[in-house]
Amino acid sequence: MRSFKNDYSEGAAPEILAALVATNGEQTVGYTEGDPHTERARALIREACGQPDAAVEFCVGGTSANLICVAGMLRDYEGVVCTPDAHINTHETGAVGACGRTMLPTRDRDGFLSVEEAEHVWGFQTSCGRHMTRPALVYITDSTEFGGVWDRRRFDEVCDWAEGHGCKVYVDGARLGAALESPANDLSLGHMASRADAFTIGGTKNGMLFGEAVVIRDPDLRRDFPYLQKMRGGLMAKGRLLGVQFAAAFEDGLYWRLARHADECALALRDGLVAAGYEPYLRSDTNQQFFTVDAGLARTLEDACGCEVFLTLPDGRQVVRFVCSWATEEADVAELVAFCSGLPR
Repeated sequence: MRSFKNDYSEGAAPEILAALVATNGEQTVGYTEGDPHTERARALIREACGQPDAAVEFCVGGTSANLICVAGMLRDYEGVVCTPDAHINTHETGAVGACGRTMLPTRDRDGFLSVEEAEHVWGFQTSCGRHMTRPALVYITDSTEFGGVWDRRRFDEVCDWAEGHGCKVYVDGARLGAALESPANDLSLGHMASRADAFTIGGTKNGMLFGEAVVIRDPDLRRDFPYLQKMRGGLMAKGRLLGVQFAAAFEDGLYWRLARHADECALALRDGLVAAGYEPYLRSDTNQQFFTVDAGLARTLEDACGCEVFLTLPDGRQVVRFVCSWATEEADVAELVAFCSGLPR
């Protein structure tokens, strides 16, 4: 059975590989400055975002992009407001903290950062003046760690709150394609780009061998990013490999087609498992799907298709995650649904 462990188990979409092969013999300048492929990628991303003056930079992976941006947008005594499950707070081995910056988690439990909880953090952190880390940045993820999709109303509420409190907004878009191509989405790339001070467009989890694009409007980060990227070990000598991939992905809408396909497979999987009697943990309309099962069934599913245990609930039941990718096929989904339907529960 095909693995549903994550959306980066495969190499790259054929179109991306073809672009890399076609340009393999070219000689270009190093890093990401001045080679025609990277400059083309920058132009295409600016056009897609409706931000002709934004800086567009490229990182190899999401952790590198996050630590450079989050650390770069804060001063030593400032912190970032985020949800408890935020990637920078859980799955990045303290990368942001190692740069001398502080995470300020809310009590939100559904993957979405709420204005009410952000205000709670703000009130507590500013209650003692200089004796407390001052909030100065809001970090959100689209799609969320639980596959949720930020709608425009909720996104604008957080951006309005941040603006009213003198905080910047950073969007981790490791799975941005899955979010914006979801049928539940009403937030455009252009609107998000007009409000976020910086955000990433993930390639690693959407059909590329590796790579994240970083779109920057914040003038301070725009100035500092090239230096921080080098200092933090995030600058790739063969940077044109990033440019080639993003240029190919954004040239004719390939990026969005790959994400839409992953979403469609995941929604078919969700519907099939619900019909078979499985209990969703939280509603997801993207390529990640979460179901609550007992511990024994979780092990069976993990052994069969690689799905991961994401949480263990107080009653001992576990939340397992299934992930579809650009390479998932309808037949893969049908096979998994048939397998799960035949398991005792």
